[in-house]
Amino acid sequence: MKISEKNFNKTFHVFLCLIATAMIFRKPCSLLIILFAVFNLIFFKKLKYTKTSLLLMACIGSPVLLELLLFWNNDSFAKGLKAIEKSTSLIIFPLFIIGNYQRVNFLKLVKTYVILTTLIVLFFFIRFNVIYPELMNKYLNGIHLWEMGYQFAMSIGIHAPALNMHLAFVSVCALYFVFESFHNQEKVKFKIFYGIIFLLSFFFVLFVNTRMALINVLIGFLLVFFFEIRSKFNLKKIVLAAITIVVLLGGILYLFVQKDPYMKEKYSTVSFAYMDKVGKLDEIDHPEAKVFNSLVTRVSIWKSAWELSLKNLPFGVGASDGKPELNKYYKATNQKFLAKYEFPTHNQFLDFLLKFGILGPLVVVLYIFMIGYLGYDLKNAIILSFFLIFFTSNLIDDFLLRFDGIAFSGFWFSVFGSYWLQQKLLVVNS
Repeated sequence: MKISEKNFNKTFHVFLCLIATAMIFRKPCSLLIILFAVFNLIFFKKLKYTKTSLLLMACIGSPVLLELLLFWNNDSFAKGLKAIEKSTSLIIFPLFIIGNYQRVNFLKLVKTYVILTTLIVLFFFIRFNVIYPELMNKYLNGIHLWEMGYQFAMSIGIHAPALNMHLAFVSVCALYFVFESFHNQEKVKFKIFYGIIFLLSFFFVLFVNTRMALINVLIGFLLVFFFEIRSKFNLKKIVLAAITIVVLLGGILYLFVQKDPYMKEKYSTVSFAYMDKVGKLDEIDHPEAKVFNSLVTRVSIWKSAWELSLKNLPFGVGASDGKPELNKYYKATNQKFLAKYEFPTHNQFLDFLLKFGILGPLVVVLYIFMIGYLGYDLKNAIILSFFLIFFTSNLIDDFLLRFDGIAFSGFWFSVFGSYWLQQKLLVVNS
């Protein structure tokens, strides 16, 4: 089958845009990934690799390679295969995206992703108000404020922390394009459009209201400001832009806190309550109501995961047996609350330590910090912000267990790697 270079590049770019935008919808995105793989297999002769790109691909695929290396440690062959199946996108994306790295239009892809994702979430927000008016009425009247973000995420079909991890990245990228529109002296209507997209994306981060995402998005804004903007604007414009953004964000935050007083409680007393009860959650009266999402529950889980990991060094319990073994340990140590709800590790480093032993956290460090290296080497705030978001999210959660974390990170890691290879090629040719 023949296709012109121009048409191949267009189709390739459309696939990337569709996959990036569909990432919050597991089934449609999975289908797109399969079609993307088939498309590239048909035109496999267009794939090109170098020694550097192969090393980069090995870094992206390292979690899958680790699972294959220690596959023998699984108690169940079928469950071991299922664990690997969840991570196949870490092979597909580097194989076909980095194999076509010269065709990746980084900024155009990110811009399309930001605009489409924000508009799609806006559609679901309007839909949420129409279908669940009683929930919005409760929210506006200050009733059960803690549940709103989770209910909204569930209406889309995704876990709230995962949705907000995506939205935090979208919001940081949106701010970048606001500044770019001023730097490139685009028409006023485009500046206004990017400004609206940015404010909407930040509004959604606040609405879903998960703690780590809010912290990450604010730090991401600072990274965009200092890494990208200081080299493109004079001091006067920087100060004016900073004041404008601070006033806008401060105003939005103030309105949210006024309407959602639970935010103050959530980010202070709720988060850090009962820290003297680590490993003793059953001593708390009704822990489901008081500490289900608190730090003390996370620390109690981490304590159990650490203890169990030490008992199973050097190779861990196996990729498919991490959660079942942890649940058994909860019961064995008489932690009824943790056993009842079968909490996973909620920390990717500990999760891989438990499953794979000593090699586990080393692979997580390689995987995540390589993204940070790409951002640092390119002095790129978008990539550095992604690294920060994904790294901190995996300190309190385990996103390399689920599609929304595996595919999300594998896709963007491959895109960032392609952009890095392009820049290195420019340096060599200059």
